[in-house]
Amino acid sequence: MDAFNTYKKGADLQFMVDECLNRGKVLQLKKDETLERAGEPARWIGFIKSGYLKYVVTNPVEEKAYNTGFVFEGELVADYPNCLYGAPSDVTIVAGKDCTLKAIERESIQRMYEEDPHLMNIGKRIGEGLFLQTYTRFLNFYRTDAQTRYEQLLQRCPNIVQKLPLQEIASYLRVTPTTVSSIRKKMLGKERG
Repeated sequence: MDAFNTYKKGADLQFMVDECLNRGKVLQLKKDETLERAGEPARWIGFIKSGYLKYVVTNPVEEKAYNTGFVFEGELVADYPNCLYGAPSDVTIVAGKDCTLKAIERESIQRMYEEDPHLMNIGKRIGEGLFLQTYTRFLNFYRTDAQTRYEQLLQRCPNIVQKLPLQEIASYLRVTPTTVSSIRKKMLGKERG
């Protein structure tokens, strides 16, 4: 699902993947178990061997949780950059279904960055890519409607509907599952008409 997490473009993350695979601890999470919890020090960088994880934030006024992102098999997962500094996590990272990952504690990557300026530059590019991805998503909540956001998601990740339940896609788009169903019906009507 490379097109979902666009921050990776232009950054060679192989050193992190290798570090996780070669030195990582095997973590097995059941569906709904957490890797990181909002408010607690972020500590893991992991490579997902199977399953997927989702980034979740809770709106305390609405008392509702929202999915803000997903990470799929073959990708790295972390609350970056909080994990680099052991800062409190801004998100809860939850298994969307049973997962297996190989994860390293933050000190391992932090040490690599300190020892190798080239790797530190890659880390900087990761942060810049995350900012751009997040900033674009933030602006799209203001400049597009729910249907346009859904269509853009499908253009970027055509297989997302096979990977995620309707409720999770709706939460990511910050609409109800009923809204996503209506959008899908409308789109099907256009295809047939």
